[in-house]
Amino acid sequence: MLKPRHFPHWIVGPPHDPVDPGTRRRLLLTAVLASAGLGANGLSSACYGPEKAFLALGSHPELGPVLAVATAMTVLILALAYTQIIELFPSGGGNYKVVSQLLGPGIGLIAGSALLVDYVLTIVVSLVSGTDGLFSVLPASAQTHKQAVEIGLLMLLVALNLRGVSDAIRFLLPVVLAFLPSHGFLIVYGIASSANSVPAAVTHTVTGAHGLSQQIGWPLVAALLLRAYSLGGSSFTGIEAIANNVNLLARPRYRTGRTTLLSVALMLGFIAGGILLLFTLRGVRPVYGQTLNAVAFGTVIAKLPMVPFARSTLLLVVLALEGAILFVAANSILIFAPSLLGSMATDSWLPHRFCNLSSRLVRQNGVVFVGGCALVILIATHGELGVLVVLYSINVFLSLALAKTGLCRYWWTRRAEVRHWQLRLPVAGAGFLIATMILLVTLTQKFFAGGWATLCVTLLVIAGCVAVRRHYRWVEERRNEMDTLFALPAQELAAARAIRSMPEAGEQVAVLLVTEHWGSAIHTLLWIQRLFPGRFRSVVLVSVVKVQADALGTSEALRRKHERLENSLEQLEAICGSAGLGASRMVGHGTDAIAELERLILESVARFPGRVCFTNQLMLPGNRRFSELLHNQTALGLQRRLHLDGIPLVVLPITLR
Repeated sequence: MLKPRHFPHWIVGPPHDPVDPGTRRRLLLTAVLASAGLGANGLSSACYGPEKAFLALGSHPELGPVLAVATAMTVLILALAYTQIIELFPSGGGNYKVVSQLLGPGIGLIAGSALLVDYVLTIVVSLVSGTDGLFSVLPASAQTHKQAVEIGLLMLLVALNLRGVSDAIRFLLPVVLAFLPSHGFLIVYGIASSANSVPAAVTHTVTGAHGLSQQIGWPLVAALLLRAYSLGGSSFTGIEAIANNVNLLARPRYRTGRTTLLSVALMLGFIAGGILLLFTLRGVRPVYGQTLNAVAFGTVIAKLPMVPFARSTLLLVVLALEGAILFVAANSILIFAPSLLGSMATDSWLPHRFCNLSSRLVRQNGVVFVGGCALVILIATHGELGVLVVLYSINVFLSLALAKTGLCRYWWTRRAEVRHWQLRLPVAGAGFLIATMILLVTLTQKFFAGGWATLCVTLLVIAGCVAVRRHYRWVEERRNEMDTLFALPAQELAAARAIRSMPEAGEQVAVLLVTEHWGSAIHTLLWIQRLFPGRFRSVVLVSVVKVQADALGTSEALRRKHERLENSLEQLEAICGSAGLGASRMVGHGTDAIAELERLILESVARFPGRVCFTNQLMLPGNRRFSELLHNQTALGLQRRLHLDGIPLVVLPITLR
């Protein structure tokens, strides 16, 4: 296989064999790796979500334990709801596929666009938040270098993910393994050392809530808690990554996904809920230049039997780990955002090139695109996220609410066929109520603070996707019309099979590049006979089955590709036989269609020295904008490669009208 040409080989690494079953096993993630890589985004929310919720209580911090219990229970409920998605969609896709299949492709587009916008914002938020935490322990003069560090970290993440998902996760795994025990120990020690204060805190919570209800009434107390709970909703984001990317997990996928999801949910619920409880028990109040987590952990570490230098060092390590886990969270977005792009591109909402895999079996175009968008936002905002840092969770809960609506509809309409639907429906319904409530409260509270901008960007993405889909649909209709025009009836197809002949070595042959659409190939064959009458007595049909990312999770998509290509080759061989031409086929597999076609053509050169290579290029009307972006231009790219090898390739135009 050819070496990558767009990136240095030492950065990307050696290529993988896409059809080797061992390659797939090595790329899939175990529960431990998935918890670290896919679950890091959820765990990182404990670094800022509890703080937002606690601050929203204002002058009533005694209600913190209520939020702690509600947070832990919410994370568990959402995790149980996501296990239903893993069960119904074991090949991955998450909220986008759930909504598309259960509520329709139009609503699925809304869910996918919302997630896409959120993913890009999450990368920037995680990078900037993590860098802020790291720079908070450095001298103030270092702030001038912060943005350069953020850009460098982003480029490092892109490079890591171009090498492969498992490589990136293994590189960052120590951060997660250090984050969990350090925070777990401080939370347990902080609560245990305040055990004598727990009864008083519970009493204070009850009396405080009762006294507040006497002043403003229980409805307003509930509204206060609901507002704080919703504005701290970012504590619940991130765990959806596991359900969205279950196709990356080792088999059996449902068991691995469920184990990973529940373990991450339990860890997140414990850490986020424990931090909220620490805020109350320790009487934490905002301190300028410090996060509430830093203040709370500082009070806990101050009680440890250690020398002052060791205490300050431990606090520095804990804060550095919080910054590092946010860095890992940004990496997790670069894992599953390209998968979302690939799923939407497969449904023709986005350019098809987002489906392509590199030689490392990575959606290289998706990684570069998402990283580029994050880089643009990072530079444009100068690291001052403002409204973006608060509002990035809006789109997550929009897609989550739509997904849970689809699940509720599914369990209700199939209640006569599905066992234990009485248990499944309430879980999905609870997830829907939680997501909808948080979405509505966040929108109403933050709409004029920038929520409108997030919605406008999402609408622009939806409009662009609709335009792309309309273009691909138009092209596909024209190609299907051409296939129908040249298709042989079943009787003629069967008769033509009986008179097939094979080309003989050394004779003049036309090497014809074909796809699953035989109409354009027959059109090219007719042009060859018209331009070179009587010269070629045989045709070699060369084609490639492009291995995409979904083939890593299931062989069903690969089987369908084979069936469509087989049908096309049958039609072409029958046409050649009826015209008295010998015909043979050469079919390859690869993630890079141009590289694999080049390899097959070089093989045909050795077998048939007197060959001439032909292919076609779709010519679209001038009013079809951005056609070069939406189509891979395989013919022209292959022509350039073959010319370097001294092999001419004739490209014949085919006009679609």
